[in-house]
Amino acid sequence: MSYNIRYDNPNDGENRWDRRKQAVVDLVKHYEPLVLGIQEGLHRQVAYLDSSLVDYAYFGVGREDGKTKGEYSAVFYHQREVKLIQQGTFWLSETSEKPSVGWDAALERICTYGLLEHQATQQRFWVFNTHFDHRGAKARNQSARLIMRKINELNTDDLPVVLMGDFNLLPINKPIRYLKTQLQDGKKITQKAFYGPRGTFNGFRPKPLLLKRIDYVFVRKFKVESYTHIDDRTSENLWVSDHLPVFCTLSF
Repeated sequence: MSYNIRYDNPNDGENRWDRRKQAVVDLVKHYEPLVLGIQEGLHRQVAYLDSSLVDYAYFGVGREDGKTKGEYSAVFYHQREVKLIQQGTFWLSETSEKPSVGWDAALERICTYGLLEHQATQQRFWVFNTHFDHRGAKARNQSARLIMRKINELNTDDLPVVLMGDFNLLPINKPIRYLKTQLQDGKKITQKAFYGPRGTFNGFRPKPLLLKRIDYVFVRKFKVESYTHIDDRTSENLWVSDHLPVFCTLSF
């Protein structure tokens, strides 16, 4: 599952984090993803999810200092089902090994990754979770290519790979078209019919058209059994976040 949970912005009014946070936890507990990649989580949000999702552990860092400052692209994993072997974070910039703003980006951007082992099958696989810049066109182009270089550098054993996140790009945009030449768009290869609205961004609007697909799950060497954009709401009929979670069932 990939989920932009919307950063804790006190100016969000009825959609502020304090009113949504239990609904986020309830949604995750209901769908029970083995792996959950979040975007926009501030440290206090990540800590809340970590304490509430007792079956999960996580890895990741804040993008501003590589510790706890700024938004995380944290990866949560179900501890009974999945074992963490290796993890790290790199910055989407020309100096990817340290906190930095890349190219024409407005902000620091990161990709958090992990090598995981599925306990039941002992199959290992890589997960990459990211959040592209919302302004810099060059940054988005270069970020896609940097991530593919990192995937190829790390994945020396040619293991299955998942790349997920909020790419701030539509399917027709050049970086997404490039990624589709390197990986498979899970939505395109799902064995069961895709389910849910076409888009993933609702902007907290009560009745959005939901046409903007900017959140994706890409795969390599995985079968995609199902691919869903979840449009669940809270008990007050509000959106759980300003993005819809993308939920996939994968098999080796």
